[in-house]
Amino acid sequence: MPRRLLPLLVTLLVLSASLGYAQWRRRNSEGPIYYTEGGDMVDSRTVKTAREIASHSTGTPEWKNPPEFSRDVFTFVRIIRDRDPYGSPSSGSWITDFPDSDLNLSFRLQQMTSIKVNPDGRVLRLTDPELFRYPFIYMVEPGALMLRDEEVEILRRYLLNGGFLMVDDFWGEWQWEGFAEQMKRVFPDREFTELPMSHEIFHCVFDLGTEKNKLQTPNERLGSMSKYSGVTWERHVQKDGGYEECTEMHVRALYDDKGRIMVLATHNCDNGDAWEREGEDDYFFHEFSEKRGFPLGINIIFYVMTH
Repeated sequence: MPRRLLPLLVTLLVLSASLGYAQWRRRNSEGPIYYTEGGDMVDSRTVKTAREIASHSTGTPEWKNPPEFSRDVFTFVRIIRDRDPYGSPSSGSWITDFPDSDLNLSFRLQQMTSIKVNPDGRVLRLTDPELFRYPFIYMVEPGALMLRDEEVEILRRYLLNGGFLMVDDFWGEWQWEGFAEQMKRVFPDREFTELPMSHEIFHCVFDLGTEKNKLQTPNERLGSMSKYSGVTWERHVQKDGGYEECTEMHVRALYDDKGRIMVLATHNCDNGDAWEREGEDDYFFHEFSEKRGFPLGINIIFYVMTH
């Protein structure tokens, strides 16, 4: 491919992805009915597991645990949450990458570690009484997160009582500010800390001995084209209407008083696509799913469950 065509091709890919995503996001700006990226309807009032919803990618693996492990398993829990209509317009809803990312990561976690994993996953709101049964919860695209008043207190209790929240797939300063503002409602006196690459979380199962930007994953379209363009970051709208090139990946943690990580934010990174779309493109799988998204996700869960 002539080098002079690469910038144009990348621009067209970004615009195409943005337009398609904007149309999908408009359908998911309000509940209780949401739609997966494959067009399947999901009722947020009744959905319980990721297994109930059809795959919109290349299918999801199935497995069973021995009966004696039926209760002693790790469960990937996705949180259903509201979206601030005045937040970043490029920030999506709770259903992004669902259900494929949840089930694919759950399978890889069981495959690559000794942890037994729930083959169905869970989906719930913070107000669900079952929340405190699960030590790990996940929010996707929290850049326009809007917590209800009752959820603020529940999330604070959950985290201080040993729970852990991972947030992923949000880009740029506007989306970071939107998320951080909501977390200030939960913990007004706590600040996020950037994790150095020497932290154990990057080395506990897979030794991710590289610079942080080498762990960055964009959406699958840009990732698949990165073998030509070299671009592993996304462009997102700013408050002033311009666009920000979100080149620097961040992994930021919020600690409790004993030094335990309560919240981990992978910012300027889309691990969810690495988990969700592992089977769609060979280059994307080997470069992003295999080298970045799965190792980082597995390390995070393993570290949380052992600390």
